[in-house]
Amino acid sequence: MYSKEEAKRLKERFWTNFGQFMSLVPNEEGVKVNWVNYKTGIKHLYFRMEADNKAANIYIEISHPDAGIRELMFSQFLTYKTILHAELDEEWIWHPEHYDEYGKNTARIGTQLDKKISVFKETDWPELIQFFKPRMIALDHFWSNAKYGFDMFK
Repeated sequence: MYSKEEAKRLKERFWTNFGQFMSLVPNEEGVKVNWVNYKTGIKHLYFRMEADNKAANIYIEISHPDAGIRELMFSQFLTYKTILHAELDEEWIWHPEHYDEYGKNTARIGTQLDKKISVFKETDWPELIQFFKPRMIALDHFWSNAKYGFDMFK
């Protein structure tokens, strides 16, 4: 069992290592990008990665405070669903209503690594990187084309 401080340091080390590893990979447009803190250019729209002592998740999060706008943004993603899944080479799970651990209502489109894995075990880090890397690159490729359909939400 790790103290909060130890757990925080291990997570920070993982994400720093992941960011350094991915810094060698340019985005779809050939530009250097911060993969850990990917900027979509749309307020309240994020590409998120999470890892803890039980699982790893990657998802698109729509967190607009206005439920109507959040629903419109989710609907816009639905129009791109086939393209998104083709880019990812897998189907993701669509949640028009998701409540985070703080009770905040968001919409999510994402997937989870189907096995128990821990960010606190350095021996699991290569597998976590293998999970996150191709999906973030695929999301970037998708977003380089789809982002124009979301300009109305800027």
